[in-house]
Amino acid sequence: MNAKIRILVAEDHLVARVGVSAIVNMQPDMAVVAEAANGQQAVELYRQHRPDVALLDLRMPGMGGVEAAAAIRAEFPQAHMIALTTYGGDEDIRRALSAGVQAYLTKDVLHDELLNAIRAVHAGQTYLPAAVAAALAAQMPRPDLSAREVEVLELIVRGLANKQIAYALSIAEHTVKNHVKSILSKLGVQDRTQAATAAIQRGIIHL
Repeated sequence: MNAKIRILVAEDHLVARVGVSAIVNMQPDMAVVAEAANGQQAVELYRQHRPDVALLDLRMPGMGGVEAAAAIRAEFPQAHMIALTTYGGDEDIRRALSAGVQAYLTKDVLHDELLNAIRAVHAGQTYLPAAVAAALAAQMPRPDLSAREVEVLELIVRGLANKQIAYALSIAEHTVKNHVKSILSKLGVQDRTQAATAAIQRGIIHL
């Protein structure tokens, strides 16, 4: 009998954490060895238990899943990690993948998909469900917004007018207008409302 795949589950919502752990523990070839409620715990428990696969929720209080993944990866370059999230924006996906996760699942996936992902990642493969791969493909290339443009975009999302943005960032109003024009063109949208929607849907800006 092969040893079971040892799994760390990091998820701040108790119900979701218990649910995922229950699904995993019902499998003859898997066992949950540790449960974390935030990113900091996830890193500490990973260090303690050295699981075969870590399931990381991306949105957790304090340290989120992306930071936890990056911290684990820095210490254990061979770590096998899966991101679990309610969001499927391409920027979120890209951020998680660059932090070192090998699979990216939205929380509405079916049990089988979760189990397939665990087995694939454990075997050293990358696992992206069709919908996630499509989100990435549809949105390539990523908008190369400058740091300043991201700041302006964040204030657009918050509903600020150009004059207010200029005041908030201590820059001239005509500079803001140029930034807005550049942002619209990079995101391929017509107006500020569309820019705000695209920024949130794609995970460029988090509310």
